[in-house]
Amino acid sequence: MASAAPLIPARTGIIDEVKAAIGPAFLVAKDEVGEVSIDVARESIATVLTTLRDRFEYQQLMEIAGVDYPERAERFEVVYHLLSVTKNHRLRVRVSTDEVKPVPTVTGVYPVAGWLEREVFDMYGVVFEGHPDLRRILTDYGFRGHPQRKDFPLTGYVELRYSEEQKRVVYEPVRLAQDFRNFDFLSPWEGAAYVLPGDEKAKLPEEKGAPTPLKADEIRKADAAQSPAPATASTPKTTERKEQTGAGEPANTEGAKTTAQKPRARKAAPPRPDAAVASEAPAARKPRAPRKPKGDKS
Repeated sequence: MASAAPLIPARTGIIDEVKAAIGPAFLVAKDEVGEVSIDVARESIATVLTTLRDRFEYQQLMEIAGVDYPERAERFEVVYHLLSVTKNHRLRVRVSTDEVKPVPTVTGVYPVAGWLEREVFDMYGVVFEGHPDLRRILTDYGFRGHPQRKDFPLTGYVELRYSEEQKRVVYEPVRLAQDFRNFDFLSPWEGAAYVLPGDEKAKLPEEKGAPTPLKADEIRKADAAQSPAPATASTPKTTERKEQTGAGEPANTEGAKTTAQKPRARKAAPPRPDAAVASEAPAARKPRAPRKPKGDKS
């Protein structure tokens, strides 16, 4: 299956050509996984990049990155990523330095390096000699330290908050609760000496209410030792007599038949007075006299 990424043709012999062009500034080079990296002398970085731009057609500076190796004498690497638009090829150039030795600026070769060098200075503290405006670009004014260094604490040195009393943002030293700073990296499965919450359920005899995979006849309850043993009867229980079973005399069915009462007849309800009124015929009404017309005076 073809890759969706654009294919970058190999530029055969680029390492030998660059080595012959820059001379003593060339230190070491390697070509791995289709990427060419060249280490050059720190003092000659501006001259090397000028040669790569003019003679090898690397027209664009895509990025300047910093790397920190605290175990090295020159702990910092400044990495320049170049792109040749006409050759469709990328090249990586690296120089090494420390906290004191400055790196020559390349803003005269690639003007875009102005902001990129400020980022490396802000994050790693690498000084670029000849930079027209070398100051912080990512962190705030008065920031202490360089965050991308390996020895920089993850919590930083100061924290900011909004003060209701001063009505502005204030900086204060970082205060961390001790509970959040003690870490125990010993796994309980590797033999921890302390007791974790929930370990009390594994005690024998088991605690009350704790689930168990044991069978009923294998369980020893926690309060088995404190519970009194049930008393054993001296004589076995029998059901031979009435006082033992609680049974009474048999029922007298013949007497129950003679004493049975007959059901009483139901009395008829008295008639309601409104029903009698409704049953009577209505009285005849007297006819009214005819009404005279308004204009008749007789």
